Amino acid sequence: MVRGLLNKLVSRSLSVAGKWQQQQLRRLNIHEYQGAELMNKYGINVPKGIAVSSVDEAKNAVQTAFPDAKELVVKSQILAGGRGLGTFKSGLKGGVHIVKVDQVEDYAGKMLGQILVTKQTGPQGKVVSKVYLCEKLSLTNEMYFAITLDRITAGPLIIACRKGGTSIEDLAENFPDMIIKVPIDVFQGITDEDAAKVVDGLAPKTADRKDSIEQVKKLYKLFCECDCTLLEVNPMAETSENQLVAADAKLNFDDNAAFRQKAIFALRDPTQEDPREVDAAKADLNYIGLDGEIGCMVNGAGLAMATMDIIKLHGGTPANFLDVGGNASEGQVVEAFKILTSDEKVKAILVNIFGGIMKCDVIASGIVNAAKQVDLKVPVVVRLEGTNVDQGKRILKESGLTLITAEDLDDAAEKAVKAAY
Repeated sequence: MVRGLLNKLVSRSLSVAGKWQQQQLRRLNIHEYQGAELMNKYGINVPKGIAVSSVDEAKNAVQTAFPDAKELVVKSQILAGGRGLGTFKSGLKGGVHIVKVDQVEDYAGKMLGQILVTKQTGPQGKVVSKVYLCEKLSLTNEMYFAITLDRITAGPLIIACRKGGTSIEDLAENFPDMIIKVPIDVFQGITDEDAAKVVDGLAPKTADRKDSIEQVKKLYKLFCECDCTLLEVNPMAETSENQLVAADAKLNFDDNAAFRQKAIFALRDPTQEDPREVDAAKADLNYIGLDGEIGCMVNGAGLAMATMDIIKLHGGTPANFLDVGGNASEGQVVEAFKILTSDEKVKAILVNIFGGIMKCDVIASGIVNAAKQVDLKVPVVVRLEGTNVDQGKRILKESGLTLITAEDLDDAAEKAVKAAY
């Protein structure tokens, strides 16, 4: 029984931790058409394309940008992978279609403003506000290429597979031997030998080997100079003209580099992000929305993880991961409460603060001020311990607020679950 319980807690922790790490490394994810423009500047072969946000724009694009085309590729632009195999809530199958030019307006109209659900969006899906019209290339071979950051080698890692055009998860499951990994020395940079290994892993059939090696090096240059955390090309394709082309791409960037990548970060599309996470980022809070009913406000990632686990242990489900950090201001605490109460699923809020650098009286003042600004309709359980804890408890007691206090984490979780359900 104990082992089973521990397994559940560990599984829960790893799941949330993975999502938290993923969020930290994926703060900025630009659209495919924006990535194509950026890649083109680096001399990387990409299909000719234009992004449109209305049926009229699609009509004009066909006439002006593709006057001689017979077919075009219409691609939904959302910040998630698996679009081709996705399904619109309207019923349309697939977020990517190859259609005759006289069908472009029809398909653009069916996609724009609609919600596309893929393996990476979750069941809620994402709204398609733009579609990308691309020339239809005559592809003779499809491969997979990616550069990511590898914790083991502490540097960039290039992943290549001679089969592409589908999700890398399926490729890894069905064709694990086809996938090669080439770690790059971050100090030395990519060498001709490294690039040659990647090309061997891609195994192009007709594309010039020397040109292919140069394309790999240009992709790596973009990855480094633009502070990418991920550069994924799927498919990396060969055309009938024997050219290696990045037919579809996904690029993510490190938000810690925003100060030197201002042009790239100006491309951010907040409409594609969880509005709660957008608001939290503005307030410099670490927040991840989950699917539970108990809102959590904690200081420190480790304590936040433990808090969610204890909530789960007592039969509840956390609604979020929210770490206010070790030096949050009173204003940040107020913003945190606003974000928590904006979630309609939240039935109770658990504040769990262990004051070290973070002082309990600051948290308490923030709670009181938040209660004055936010119409609190759910019970709030507060557990304070550490620096200035007596002052913090006095502030809460003298506030006149109806709060549920707890002496320790276990007591707090038990009371929060009881209050929520």
